[in-house]
Amino acid sequence: MSWMRWRPAMEQALYGEPGGFYRRSEGPAGHFRTSVHASPGYAKAVARLLHEVDEALRHPAELALIDVGAGRGELLTGVLAAVGPALAGRLRPYAVEIADRPAGLPGEVVWTDRVPQGASGLLFANEWLDNVPLDVAEVDEDGVLRYVEVAPDGAERLGGRLDEADARWAADWWPAAEPGERVELGGGRDAAWAAAVGALAGGLAVAVDYAHVRSGRPVFGTLTGFRAGREVRPVPDGSCDITAHVALDAAAAPGFHSLWTTQRDALRALGVSGARPPLALAASDPAEYLRLLSRATAAAELTDPAGLGGFGWLVQTVRMPQPPSLAGLGARRTR
Repeated sequence: MSWMRWRPAMEQALYGEPGGFYRRSEGPAGHFRTSVHASPGYAKAVARLLHEVDEALRHPAELALIDVGAGRGELLTGVLAAVGPALAGRLRPYAVEIADRPAGLPGEVVWTDRVPQGASGLLFANEWLDNVPLDVAEVDEDGVLRYVEVAPDGAERLGGRLDEADARWAADWWPAAEPGERVELGGGRDAAWAAAVGALAGGLAVAVDYAHVRSGRPVFGTLTGFRAGREVRPVPDGSCDITAHVALDAAAAPGFHSLWTTQRDALRALGVSGARPPLALAASDPAEYLRLLSRATAAAELTDPAGLGGFGWLVQTVRMPQPPSLAGLGARRTR
């Protein structure tokens, strides 16, 4: 049996050629539902945030919208439909994704496998960091953190001690001491996010994901799989998504102003409301009542604190002030 650490196993299973999960024709939407798929209101909220970034940057001749982990371009397509014509003429949309460009995507979308360098605008990463491969460690019976190794069938065993960088990250961000406790080592994710934020000449970077912070790390980790809408055992053979929640406080790129909040609070600040329309409207205008009720139902799913609304938002500014809608939210600091 061939054993390897989880990070290279995830890399191959998710992104390897030709059989990596994220290279499959059906795309992520064929296996799980994200905020992008839940409601067009999500794209409208991102469009509003994009307008605020444009205002803060004083309406540059070219404004970038960079969707990192773009799937099949669903978010970009929705935002392009939601922005006004004045902004659309200056907008440069980038879809950052390793899969091939899908058919039917608007021609103005730049399809690329890497974050563009030196652009100014909004960089938005919805459920990207949870799929950046990482290593997993577990405390052994002697209280020593060791790498968890995995076989192609998903079987696990403990391997060697952590190297210096991973041991330092665990001590700083996810201390664990009791036998059986697990740590999902996020140093690679921190580096990936720092590179994405650092690529901006100016603007706003937003990471949205399943998340936790140092005061509430999960004792046994979160590594899991998804296939066809169901949670499954994480087997690194390309048959399922493999994901782990993000230590979002650790991920904040050093040197930039940071804000952490929940999706519920962020979307409410951006005008997404699950409030039901007045019942009287059902009698006076039944069609409008049903339209508004449908929109409210979708918004309620996006902001449900036990579901999508419980996602974390990490917001970092790059040579611009905080956007007005989000300025009063969450915890802040500069690393």
